[in-house]
Amino acid sequence: MFMNGIGTATPTARYTKADCWEAFQCSEWFARLDERAHAVTKTVLQRDNGIEARRLALSSLAEVFEIDPDTLRRRFIASAPELAAQAGASALIDAELCSGDIDAVIVSTCTGYLCPGLSGYVIEKLGLKSSVQAFDLVGQGCAAALPNMRLGSALLGSGQCQNVLSICVEVSSAAMYLDNDPGVLVSACLFGDGAGAAVLSQTAHPHRRRILWKDSESLIGPADRDALMFEQRQGMLRNILTRAVPRLAAEYAHRVLEAVLRRAGIRASQINTWIMHAGGRDVLLSLERRFGLEARDFRYSAAMLREYGNLSSAFVYFVLQAALADRAPGGWWWLSSFGAGFSCHGALLEVA
Repeated sequence: MFMNGIGTATPTARYTKADCWEAFQCSEWFARLDERAHAVTKTVLQRDNGIEARRLALSSLAEVFEIDPDTLRRRFIASAPELAAQAGASALIDAELCSGDIDAVIVSTCTGYLCPGLSGYVIEKLGLKSSVQAFDLVGQGCAAALPNMRLGSALLGSGQCQNVLSICVEVSSAAMYLDNDPGVLVSACLFGDGAGAAVLSQTAHPHRRRILWKDSESLIGPADRDALMFEQRQGMLRNILTRAVPRLAAEYAHRVLEAVLRRAGIRASQINTWIMHAGGRDVLLSLERRFGLEARDFRYSAAMLREYGNLSSAFVYFVLQAALADRAPGGWWWLSSFGAGFSCHGALLEVA
Protein backbone atom coordinates (compact mmCIF):
# COMPACT_ATOMS: atom_id res chain seq x y z
CA MET A 1 0.00 0.00 0.00
CA PHE A 2 1.17 3.51 -0.86
CA MET A 3 0.13 6.80 0.72
CA ASN A 4 -0.29 9.11 -2.25
CA GLY A 5 -1.99 12.17 -0.79
CA ILE A 6 -2.43 13.84 2.59
CA GLY A 7 -4.99 16.49 3.54
CA THR A 8 -6.00 18.26 6.74
CA ALA A 9 -8.69 20.71 7.81
CA THR A 10 -9.51 22.75 10.91
CA PRO A 11 -12.07 25.39 11.82
CA THR A 12 -10.89 28.94 11.17
CA ALA A 13 -11.30 30.19 14.75
CA ARG A 14 -8.01 30.02 16.69
CA TYR A 15 -8.05 30.29 20.48
CA THR A 16 -4.99 30.57 22.71
CA LYS A 17 -4.63 29.27 26.25
CA ALA A 18 -4.97 32.83 27.52
CA ASP A 19 -8.21 33.21 25.57
CA CYS A 20 -9.56 30.02 27.14
CA TRP A 21 -8.63 31.03 30.70
CA GLU A 22 -10.29 34.43 30.27
CA ALA A 23 -13.45 32.88 28.83
CA PHE A 24 -13.62 30.31 31.64
CA GLN A 25 -13.42 33.03 34.29
CA CYS A 26 -16.28 34.91 32.61
CA SER A 27 -18.51 31.84 32.28
CA GLU A 28 -21.20 30.64 34.66
CA TRP A 29 -19.21 27.42 35.00
CA PHE A 30 -16.53 29.26 36.96
CA ALA A 31 -18.98 29.77 39.82
CA ARG A 32 -20.36 26.23 39.52
CA LEU A 33 -16.97 24.55 39.94
CA ASP A 34 -14.95 24.48 43.14
CA GLU A 35 -11.67 26.24 44.01
CA ARG A 36 -9.60 23.14 43.30
CA ALA A 37 -11.11 23.00 39.81
CA HIS A 38 -10.16 26.66 39.32
CA ALA A 39 -6.59 25.90 40.39
CA VAL A 40 -6.26 22.86 38.10
CA THR A 41 -7.62 24.74 35.10
CA LYS A 42 -5.44 27.78 35.76
CA THR A 43 -2.33 25.61 36.06
CA VAL A 44 -3.03 23.78 32.79
CA LEU A 45 -3.84 26.96 30.87
CA GLN A 46 -1.01 29.10 32.24
CA ARG A 47 1.94 26.72 32.40
CA ASP A 48 3.87 25.47 29.38
CA ASN A 49 1.86 22.31 28.73
CA GLY A 50 3.05 21.95 25.15
CA ILE A 51 -0.08 23.62 23.73
CA GLU A 52 -0.35 27.26 22.75
CA ALA A 53 -3.54 27.32 20.67
CA ARG A 54 -6.45 25.24 19.42
CA ARG A 55 -8.93 25.49 16.57
CA LEU A 56 -12.53 25.08 17.70
CA ALA A 57 -15.75 25.00 15.68
CA LEU A 58 -17.17 27.95 17.61
CA SER A 59 -17.82 31.57 16.69
CA SER A 60 -16.85 32.57 20.24
CA LEU A 61 -15.45 30.81 23.29
CA ALA A 62 -18.63 31.64 25.17
CA GLU A 63 -20.30 28.91 23.10
CA VAL A 64 -18.05 26.21 24.51
CA PHE A 65 -19.80 26.57 27.86
CA GLU A 66 -23.20 25.79 26.34
CA ILE A 67 -23.13 22.16 27.40
CA ASP A 68 -26.26 20.08 26.85
CA PRO A 69 -26.94 17.04 24.64
CA ASP A 70 -28.90 18.83 21.92
CA THR A 71 -26.41 21.69 21.55
CA LEU A 72 -23.47 19.29 21.35
CA ARG A 73 -25.21 17.11 18.77
CA ARG A 74 -25.98 20.16 16.61
CA ARG A 75 -22.36 21.26 16.91
CA PHE A 76 -21.14 17.85 15.73
CA ILE A 77 -23.48 17.56 12.74
CA ALA A 78 -22.72 21.13 11.69
CA SER A 79 -18.94 20.67 11.70
CA ALA A 80 -17.90 17.02 11.37
CA PRO A 81 -19.16 16.41 7.79
CA GLU A 82 -17.70 19.72 6.62
CA LEU A 83 -14.27 19.17 8.17
CA ALA A 84 -14.14 15.57 6.94
CA ALA A 85 -14.98 16.63 3.39
CA GLN A 86 -12.45 19.48 3.44
CA ALA A 87 -9.66 17.14 4.52
CA GLY A 88 -10.73 14.54 1.96
CA ALA A 89 -10.80 17.11 -0.84
CA SER A 90 -7.29 18.29 0.10
CA ALA A 91 -5.99 14.71 0.04
CA LEU A 92 -7.50 14.15 -3.41
CA ILE A 93 -5.83 17.29 -4.72
CA ASP A 94 -2.52 16.24 -3.20
CA ALA A 95 -2.83 12.82 -4.84
CA GLU A 96 -3.88 14.39 -8.16
CA LEU A 97 -7.02 12.25 -8.27
CA CYS A 98 -10.66 13.08 -8.87
CA SER A 99 -13.65 11.88 -6.88
CA GLY A 100 -14.43 9.16 -9.41
CA ASP A 101 -11.07 7.49 -8.73
CA ILE A 102 -12.01 6.57 -5.14
CA ASP A 103 -13.31 3.01 -4.67
CA ALA A 104 -13.81 3.09 -0.89
CA VAL A 105 -14.06 5.66 1.88
CA ILE A 106 -13.41 4.98 5.57
CA VAL A 107 -14.38 7.57 8.18
CA SER A 108 -13.42 7.37 11.86
CA THR A 109 -14.62 9.51 14.75
CA CYS A 110 -15.25 9.24 18.49
CA THR A 111 -16.68 12.68 19.34
CA GLY A 112 -20.19 12.20 17.94
CA TYR A 113 -22.60 9.69 16.47
CA LEU A 114 -24.71 9.93 13.32
CA CYS A 115 -26.94 7.38 11.62
CA PRO A 116 -26.60 7.28 8.66
CA GLY A 117 -22.90 7.75 9.33
CA LEU A 118 -20.43 10.41 8.30
CA SER A 119 -19.34 8.44 5.24
CA GLY A 120 -22.61 9.28 3.48
CA TYR A 121 -22.07 12.98 4.07
CA VAL A 122 -18.52 12.73 2.70
CA ILE A 123 -19.76 10.86 -0.38
CA GLU A 124 -22.31 13.60 -0.99
CA LYS A 125 -19.96 16.54 -0.39
CA LEU A 126 -17.08 15.15 -2.44
CA GLY A 127 -19.25 13.75 -5.23
CA LEU A 128 -17.90 10.21 -4.83
CA LYS A 129 -19.53 7.58 -7.02
CA SER A 130 -22.65 5.92 -5.60
CA SER A 131 -21.03 2.48 -5.85
CA VAL A 132 -18.16 3.45 -3.52
CA GLN A 133 -17.65 1.12 -0.56
CA ALA A 134 -18.30 3.07 2.65
CA PHE A 135 -17.23 2.27 6.20
CA ASP A 136 -17.85 4.16 9.44
CA LEU A 137 -15.61 3.30 12.39
CA VAL A 138 -16.37 4.53 15.91
CA GLY A 139 -15.13 4.02 19.45
CA GLN A 140 -11.38 3.84 18.82
CA GLY A 141 -10.52 7.23 20.27
CA CYS A 142 -7.18 8.87 19.53
CA ALA A 143 -5.80 5.61 18.12
CA ALA A 144 -8.27 5.35 15.22
CA ALA A 145 -6.12 6.55 12.31
CA LEU A 146 -4.03 3.41 11.98
CA PRO A 147 -6.90 0.90 12.26
CA ASN A 148 -8.61 3.01 9.61
CA MET A 149 -5.57 2.74 7.34
CA ARG A 150 -5.19 -0.98 8.03
CA LEU A 151 -8.74 -1.53 6.80
CA GLY A 152 -7.76 0.45 3.72
CA SER A 153 -4.76 -1.83 3.26
CA ALA A 154 -7.00 -4.89 3.47
CA LEU A 155 -9.36 -3.47 0.83
CA LEU A 156 -6.45 -2.73 -1.49
CA GLY A 157 -4.91 -6.13 -0.85
CA SER A 158 -8.17 -7.87 -1.72
CA GLY A 159 -8.01 -6.42 -5.20
CA GLN A 160 -11.45 -4.80 -4.81
CA CYS A 161 -10.05 -1.27 -4.72
CA GLN A 162 -7.39 0.77 -6.43
CA ASN A 163 -7.73 3.88 -4.26
CA VAL A 164 -9.16 4.24 -0.74
CA LEU A 165 -9.88 7.52 1.03
CA SER A 166 -9.01 7.35 4.75
CA ILE A 167 -10.51 10.10 6.96
CA CYS A 168 -10.46 10.81 10.69
CA VAL A 169 -12.50 13.73 12.01
CA GLU A 170 -13.00 14.93 15.56
CA VAL A 171 -15.13 17.78 16.88
CA SER A 172 -13.90 17.77 20.45
CA SER A 173 -15.94 20.91 21.18
CA ALA A 174 -19.00 18.71 20.55
CA ALA A 175 -17.85 16.33 23.30
CA MET A 176 -17.38 19.00 25.95
CA TYR A 177 -18.08 18.10 29.56
CA LEU A 178 -17.14 19.93 32.74
CA ASP A 179 -17.11 18.94 36.40
CA ASN A 180 -14.68 19.09 39.32
CA ASP A 181 -12.71 15.98 38.30
CA PRO A 182 -9.10 16.96 37.39
CA GLY A 183 -8.97 14.51 34.49
CA VAL A 184 -12.11 16.01 32.97
CA LEU A 185 -10.71 19.52 33.34
CA VAL A 186 -7.33 18.63 31.82
CA SER A 187 -9.11 16.95 28.92
CA ALA A 188 -11.19 20.08 28.30
CA CYS A 189 -7.97 22.10 28.04
CA LEU A 190 -6.14 19.74 25.65
CA PHE A 191 -8.36 18.85 22.71
CA GLY A 192 -9.03 20.71 19.47
CA ASP A 193 -11.20 20.22 16.39
CA GLY A 194 -9.94 19.01 13.03
CA ALA A 195 -9.81 16.32 10.36
CA GLY A 196 -7.11 14.46 8.51
CA ALA A 197 -7.24 12.37 5.35
CA ALA A 198 -5.01 10.18 3.23
CA VAL A 199 -5.37 8.62 -0.20
CA LEU A 200 -4.22 4.99 0.00
CA SER A 201 -3.41 3.30 -3.30
CA GLN A 202 -2.17 0.07 -4.83
CA THR A 203 0.50 1.90 -6.83
CA ALA A 204 2.80 4.80 -5.99
CA HIS A 205 2.29 8.30 -7.34
CA PRO A 206 4.76 8.71 -10.21
CA HIS A 207 5.80 12.27 -9.35
CA ARG A 208 5.61 12.47 -5.54
CA ARG A 209 7.55 11.05 -2.64
CA ARG A 210 7.07 7.32 -2.49
CA ILE A 211 5.51 6.34 0.87
CA LEU A 212 5.24 2.57 1.14
CA TRP A 213 3.44 0.94 4.07
CA LYS A 214 5.77 -1.98 4.87
CA ASP A 215 4.43 -3.58 8.04
CA SER A 216 2.18 -2.83 11.02
CA GLU A 217 1.23 -4.09 14.45
CA SER A 218 -1.52 -3.53 17.02
CA LEU A 219 -1.70 -4.05 20.77
CA ILE A 220 -4.96 -3.98 22.73
CA GLY A 221 -4.98 -4.19 26.53
CA PRO A 222 -8.53 -4.36 27.93
CA ALA A 223 -7.15 -4.54 31.47
CA ASP A 224 -6.12 -0.88 31.08
CA ARG A 225 -9.42 0.18 29.49
CA ASP A 226 -10.45 2.39 32.41
CA ALA A 227 -7.31 4.55 32.14
CA LEU A 228 -8.58 6.41 29.05
CA MET A 229 -12.12 6.26 27.74
CA PHE A 230 -15.40 8.04 27.14
CA GLU A 231 -18.38 7.32 29.34
CA GLN A 232 -21.97 8.44 28.84
CA ARG A 233 -23.28 10.74 31.55
CA GLN A 234 -26.49 12.77 31.34
CA GLY A 235 -26.69 11.99 27.64
CA MET A 236 -23.22 13.40 26.95
CA LEU A 237 -19.70 12.08 26.45
CA ARG A 238 -17.47 12.49 29.50
CA ASN A 239 -13.77 11.88 28.95
CA ILE A 240 -11.91 9.86 31.57
CA LEU A 241 -8.24 10.78 31.55
CA THR A 242 -5.97 9.34 34.25
CA ARG A 243 -2.40 9.89 35.39
CA ALA A 244 -1.42 6.48 34.03
CA VAL A 245 -1.84 7.52 30.38
CA PRO A 246 1.71 8.80 29.67
CA ARG A 247 3.26 5.64 31.11
CA LEU A 248 0.82 3.35 29.29
CA ALA A 249 1.27 5.18 26.00
CA ALA A 250 5.05 4.87 26.15
CA GLU A 251 5.01 1.20 27.17
CA TYR A 252 2.45 0.11 24.57
CA ALA A 253 4.09 2.17 21.83
CA HIS A 254 7.50 0.68 22.59
CA ARG A 255 6.17 -2.89 22.51
CA VAL A 256 4.49 -2.28 19.14
CA LEU A 257 7.68 -0.74 17.73
CA GLU A 258 9.82 -3.63 18.94
CA ALA A 259 7.52 -6.21 17.34
CA VAL A 260 7.68 -4.58 13.90
CA LEU A 261 11.42 -3.84 14.03
CA ARG A 262 12.11 -7.44 15.01
CA ARG A 263 10.26 -8.72 11.93
CA ALA A 264 11.94 -6.17 9.68
CA GLY A 265 15.39 -6.88 11.04
CA ILE A 266 16.20 -3.22 11.66
CA ARG A 267 17.07 -1.12 14.73
CA ALA A 268 15.28 1.90 16.16
CA SER A 269 18.39 3.97 15.38
CA GLN A 270 17.64 3.39 11.68
CA ILE A 271 14.31 5.25 11.93
CA ASN A 272 14.88 8.66 10.33
CA THR A 273 11.49 10.27 11.02
CA TRP A 274 9.00 9.74 13.83
CA ILE A 275 5.29 10.38 13.16
CA MET A 276 3.75 10.00 16.61
CA HIS A 277 0.43 10.84 18.18
CA ALA A 278 1.31 13.31 20.92
CA GLY A 279 -1.54 13.09 23.45
CA GLY A 280 0.03 15.90 25.44
CA ARG A 281 3.38 17.23 26.61
CA ASP A 282 3.71 14.63 29.38
CA VAL A 283 3.02 11.84 26.88
CA LEU A 284 5.76 13.11 24.56
CA LEU A 285 8.22 13.30 27.46
CA SER A 286 7.33 9.74 28.47
CA LEU A 287 7.83 8.55 24.89
CA GLU A 288 11.24 10.25 24.72
CA ARG A 289 12.39 8.50 27.90
CA ARG A 290 11.07 5.06 26.94
CA PHE A 291 12.42 5.20 23.38
CA GLY A 292 15.74 6.74 24.41
CA LEU A 293 15.25 9.62 21.97
CA GLU A 294 15.69 13.39 22.03
CA ALA A 295 13.01 16.07 21.88
CA ARG A 296 14.12 16.87 18.34
CA ASP A 297 13.09 13.38 17.19
CA PHE A 298 9.46 14.21 18.00
CA ARG A 299 9.66 17.81 16.72
CA TYR A 300 6.81 17.40 14.21
CA SER A 301 4.47 15.98 16.85
CA ALA A 302 5.46 18.73 19.30
CA ALA A 303 4.92 21.47 16.69
CA MET A 304 1.44 20.22 15.78
CA LEU A 305 0.51 19.83 19.45
CA ARG A 306 1.60 23.40 20.21
CA GLU A 307 -0.44 24.93 17.40
CA TYR A 308 -3.53 22.69 17.28
CA GLY A 309 -3.74 20.86 20.60
CA ASN A 310 -4.61 17.17 20.75
CA LEU A 311 -6.72 16.48 17.65
CA SER A 312 -7.44 12.91 18.74
CA SER A 313 -7.60 10.50 15.78
CA ALA A 314 -6.85 13.23 13.20
CA PHE A 315 -3.53 14.20 14.80
CA VAL A 316 -1.12 11.88 13.00
CA TYR A 317 -2.24 13.11 9.58
CA PHE A 318 -1.13 16.61 10.61
CA VAL A 319 2.23 15.26 11.82
CA LEU A 320 2.79 13.31 8.61
CA GLN A 321 1.89 16.36 6.53
CA ALA A 322 4.33 18.51 8.54
CA ALA A 323 7.18 16.02 8.01
CA LEU A 324 6.51 15.89 4.27
CA ALA A 325 6.33 19.69 4.03
CA ASP A 326 9.71 19.90 5.80
CA ARG A 327 11.17 17.35 3.37
CA ALA A 328 12.23 15.09 6.23
CA PRO A 329 14.92 12.62 5.16
CA GLY A 330 13.74 9.45 3.50
CA GLY A 331 14.38 5.89 4.54
CA TRP A 332 12.50 4.30 7.44
CA TRP A 333 9.69 6.31 9.06
CA TRP A 334 7.63 5.19 12.07
CA LEU A 335 3.92 6.06 12.31
CA SER A 336 2.12 5.36 15.58
CA SER A 337 -1.17 6.19 17.33
CA PHE A 338 -2.57 5.16 20.70
CA GLY A 339 -5.60 5.80 22.84
CA ALA A 340 -8.78 4.31 24.26
CA GLY A 341 -8.81 0.59 24.75
CA PHE A 342 -6.02 0.86 25.94
CA SER A 343 -4.74 0.45 22.42
CA CYS A 344 -1.68 1.23 20.35
CA HIS A 345 -0.92 0.79 16.65
CA GLY A 346 2.24 1.30 14.64
CA ALA A 347 3.36 1.11 11.03
CA LEU A 348 6.78 1.02 9.38
CA LEU A 349 6.92 3.24 6.30
CA GLU A 350 9.62 3.26 3.63
CA VAL A 351 9.91 6.75 2.19
CA ALA A 352 11.90 7.69 -0.90
